[in-house]
Amino acid sequence: MDISEVARRTGMAASTLRYYEKQGLIAATSPAGQRRRFAPDVLDQLALIALGQAGGLSLDDIRAMLRADGAVQVDRQVLLAKADDIDATIKRLRAMSQGLRHAAQCPAANHAQCPTFQRLLKAAAAGRLKRSTAGLGEPRRNAAGR
Repeated sequence: MDISEVARRTGMAASTLRYYEKQGLIAATSPAGQRRRFAPDVLDQLALIALGQAGGLSLDDIRAMLRADGAVQVDRQVLLAKADDIDATIKRLRAMSQGLRHAAQCPAANHAQCPTFQRLLKAAAAGRLKRSTAGLGEPRRNAAGR
């Protein structure tokens, strides 16, 4: 099928398809200099690219999972690492959401008087909120390891 048909069926711009081809993610079956044509399995490859991007994978990560023949070879370690990243982000965002909800509903007349809010401020200022929610709660060390 030609590039316009692939673009129509996927909702992707032809320029995106050309970019993916240039990046080695998909391959045209037509000779160079002619209108780009693709095999029907390009739709599955494009679906995999979209899924990978939605999951936060880089195009390099996705390219590594696509063999030259168009078959998929999933790197389970990359997927597990990305899942861990997503879990850490969810944990950090949940902590931020809870802090915002507390601040919005805090009965203290002034947030400066709220011990919970003050702890959140100090943790955020020290960078601990991000580190502790990412599972890296140890104190920061200098270049000498102290």
